[in-house]
Amino acid sequence: MEAKILKGTEVAKKIREQIKKEVEELKEKHKITPGLVTILVGDNPASVSYVTAKQRLAKELSFYSVQETLPRDISEKELLALIERYNQDPNIHGILVQLPLPKHIDEKKVICTINPEKDVDGFHPFNLGRLVMGSPTFIPCTPYGILLLLKEAGVEVEGKEVVIIGRSNIVGKPLAILLMQKLKPVGNATVTVCHTATKDLVFHTRRADILIVAAGRPRFITADMVKEGVVVIDVGVNRIGTSPEGKPILCGDVDFETVKQKASLITPVPGGVGPMTITMLMKNTLEAAKAIKGLPSEVQF
Repeated sequence: MEAKILKGTEVAKKIREQIKKEVEELKEKHKITPGLVTILVGDNPASVSYVTAKQRLAKELSFYSVQETLPRDISEKELLALIERYNQDPNIHGILVQLPLPKHIDEKKVICTINPEKDVDGFHPFNLGRLVMGSPTFIPCTPYGILLLLKEAGVEVEGKEVVIIGRSNIVGKPLAILLMQKLKPVGNATVTVCHTATKDLVFHTRRADILIVAAGRPRFITADMVKEGVVVIDVGVNRIGTSPEGKPILCGDVDFETVKQKASLITPVPGGVGPMTITMLMKNTLEAAKAIKGLPSEVQF
């Protein structure tokens, strides 16, 4: 039996409808409009595409949105000064600096310059510390989206063997922390994190009840590497060509066509994790606006 396809587009649509409703209520009752600034350095095609999609959704949800597009050779000092300006801007509740940055700019310094109260990516050390302690203010957007996908699909996580391929600060590390915590209904799992130095990777992937892949390698996971009935979450987005119409051809880190024959549940690429990531950015920005204005705000599952 083929796997059930878990489409992030459908789950994201429900969450976006709720966000839009809350934005309208904030405007009407409290005269607050959530504000998001996205900062893009250079013209990397993938980064341009991601930022454009974020700005488009922010406008659809009636946010106040600002796009800052900066030259690739901007100095680190100038970039940090711009971030500080938005730290002080009362109309901006969320600041997102699109990564990666040019090599002459220290990403860690940039992340640490963002006011933690406006760090809607959830990458600031203060917010990551709260995440580790089990009291998150902002959850990084991709892990947040994955947890809600699992919840929506009714996947039982407690006590299960979860294998994550990838240990980035954006996905692997925060996701592992979340899944091992006593967080109902999407925590309390036994988590293994695999990476480039992992020996006998197949040993780990074949025992996974839930396999989450963020390796950055096209169709890396094949059917012989998973067991029957596994739940597969494919985080990868790889450009493998261009269509005759000039559109990029995408695939995930999982060989979708073969693995879906063994999995019980699998996310597609595109249309799986991606729509959830951008939606949770909007959710975090909404919660930041509420918190800065002293209104109740919390992470919800």
